[in-house]
Amino acid sequence: MTWFWIGLCLAVLAVCLGLWVLGSPWAAARGEARTRAPAFWWPWVLALAPWCAPFVTWRMRRDLRRWGPRAGLAAHWQADRWLAACVLAAGCGVALAGAGALMGAASARIGIPAVLAGAALGFAWPDQALRRRAALRRGRMMRELPFMLDLLTLCVEAGLSLPAALHQVAGHAPEGPLRQSLRDAAALERTGMDRPRWLQHWADHADVPGVLNLVTALSQSDRLGMSLGPLLRAQAERQRSERFLRAEKLALEAPVRMLFPMVLCIFPCTFLVIGFPVAAKLLDAGF
Repeated sequence: MTWFWIGLCLAVLAVCLGLWVLGSPWAAARGEARTRAPAFWWPWVLALAPWCAPFVTWRMRRDLRRWGPRAGLAAHWQADRWLAACVLAAGCGVALAGAGALMGAASARIGIPAVLAGAALGFAWPDQALRRRAALRRGRMMRELPFMLDLLTLCVEAGLSLPAALHQVAGHAPEGPLRQSLRDAAALERTGMDRPRWLQHWADHADVPGVLNLVTALSQSDRLGMSLGPLLRAQAERQRSERFLRAEKLALEAPVRMLFPMVLCIFPCTFLVIGFPVAAKLLDAGF
């Protein structure tokens, strides 16, 4: 009976210690977690960031500077915090792979590679998710660009100057990643940066060919003194035709993409429905 109470006390102590270890990062970072990143895993990222800071390489910083603005990543995601998120995802992958190996009663020869694979996949998942988000955001920007060019053309033809038209578009265009990127770039003008530089900054961080063509055309018009109305209207028509061509290309690719699920899912069911009565009659006939 004595050993029972000793074991029970040790179990309660272990539970309290585990709750303290898991809850202390949340208690330490509750203010920043509520105001900046309300996700439940953010305090643990903050707790791991100081430990991960010495292992941050220049390549990680360069990749985060490159893909972070393109994916619309918030400014509080620094390199050490991003590495901490990767380590946290790797820990989750280890936990899931280890739990699967234990539930399946796998041997050490299978369980150890499974745990290592889970750690590698978990560590690489945030980077892949970041690039995927950047690609989706880029596609949405390409869809929004023709309408924004039409709005910019309307503002210029109404008599506004190019800086005033850009600020009107940044303030009153439909909400989306393209408007947000233009608004962030236009905010650099209030810091003293001249217009060609923040327009080039917008083109670099948007990573959209149409935005780069627009910035190049605006720079050439400033140097040559060209009229902006016809230039912007031509850019809008070009982007609209390119959007139509991209949609046509995706429509032509749809049958090829549908071929794999048809072969894998629909054709076997069809053959089963057609062939089962025939096979049953053949078996009844003695074949």
